[in-house]
Amino acid sequence: MSTENEYIEKRKEKIKLLRDQGLDPFSNQFTRSSDVNEILIKYKDLEADSFELDNINHKVSGRVTAIRSFGKSAFIKIIDNMKRIQIFISNDSAGKEKMDFFKKYIDVGDFIGVEGHCFFTKTKELSIQAKDLQILTKSINTLPEKWHGLTNVETRYRQRYVDLIANDDVKNIFLSRSRIVNNIRTFLVKKGFLEVETPILHTVAGGAAAKPFKTHHNTLDMDLTLRIAPELHLKRLVVGGMEKVFEIGRNFRNEGISTQHNPEFTMIELYEAYSDYELMMNLIEELVCSCVDLFSKDRKVVYQENEIDFNGPWERVHMIDWLSKSLGYSVLDESKKILLEADKMKINHFDLPGKAITEIFEQKYLEGVTNPTFVFGFPIDVSPLARRNNANPMIADRFELFINEKEIANAFSELNDPEDQLERFEKQLELKSKGDDEASDMDEDYINALRYGMPPTAGAGLGIDRLVMILTNSSSIREVILFPHMRNE
Repeated sequence: MSTENEYIEKRKEKIKLLRDQGLDPFSNQFTRSSDVNEILIKYKDLEADSFELDNINHKVSGRVTAIRSFGKSAFIKIIDNMKRIQIFISNDSAGKEKMDFFKKYIDVGDFIGVEGHCFFTKTKELSIQAKDLQILTKSINTLPEKWHGLTNVETRYRQRYVDLIANDDVKNIFLSRSRIVNNIRTFLVKKGFLEVETPILHTVAGGAAAKPFKTHHNTLDMDLTLRIAPELHLKRLVVGGMEKVFEIGRNFRNEGISTQHNPEFTMIELYEAYSDYELMMNLIEELVCSCVDLFSKDRKVVYQENEIDFNGPWERVHMIDWLSKSLGYSVLDESKKILLEADKMKINHFDLPGKAITEIFEQKYLEGVTNPTFVFGFPIDVSPLARRNNANPMIADRFELFINEKEIANAFSELNDPEDQLERFEKQLELKSKGDDEASDMDEDYINALRYGMPPTAGAGLGIDRLVMILTNSSSIREVILFPHMRNE
């Protein structure tokens, strides 16, 4: 039998012995008087040298993370909601019977309830001298500290619950993620935006270029897809008079998995009437900087050894102008040349010059681009939901935000001409018939909504997972998603 299995069998035997004595190894009968953090705050400014045992009866609880036993006494470390405190128990403080109970039944990983008084040890560490101790939850599996921590990446992602127990750095990533999401929500609410919820089950896959997950509703006997984006429903709300809306939620795309991609991911999408894509650039820059300010006083962040400077104004690059200058000819006017260039680079362009332009630009320009950069001037044929530019109808009023070579946000002045939108959807159906799985479906109800009239509007979608990656210096999207998708073992 392996050492680990021996530990497990011993713990199962302890559970049996406790039950034989009429004791519940999974008790819910302990009521604490305060949590560990409250005690740490209460005593943080006291002088250890002048403080003796207090007269307050504290009742605390937590998971045992370490035990140092000396026979007639022991020091126990417990953790409660990421805050640690030391417990001292001895024959003198708790009595021999309780001390024997501790030595016989308590292991690292168990949850315990402790009653006692605060004091400072000789090393000036705030501790609780236990006069009573009881078991609340007996753990069966051993914690990874037995084998010097949980370091196997595969195991960490599959067993996130163990990862969170063993690695404080992991907990801090998700605390940071929560701060970022809360900051985004607060920022937009202060700007007058209304948070809404739209369907996740869609009858039509739209709002992005992506392959959807498909399902079937038995009672309605209809095929549905998990949403690839909430865009078309949010813009329906703008039509209905809700002129500043946002949604933070999951999207689902049936695509590859990588350090940058997970089949389900979190986005913030926002829409503002009487705005345009240039004003939206300003808003996105302000929003992202407000998140950066949570972690940096000078708006500079180190990500994977690269320093990213978020101080504005951020650079704005016109895609068509830059690529035309780089290649030495007007890429909009020389469609055959740009398609041949894409063929050389093995880009699947479906005979769309705009798709070739976009893919070539991203491969040629983005390498080495670290600081936040707005790229605008996208070809119209890769922007089926964006408004045409007034000066050049072959270009969309659209931008994407790139940070450290990765797309973080996509935004545009919204197309609100229903007939133009209908033609764009029809072209998307043609692409789908040619084998483009990411082309949009026809959404006739959305066309109908536009016929009621949508005011001039700008919208944006920002990938929260990727933003969290940058601000927590996480190399993989799996580090910032609590339960990333993995292939079955």
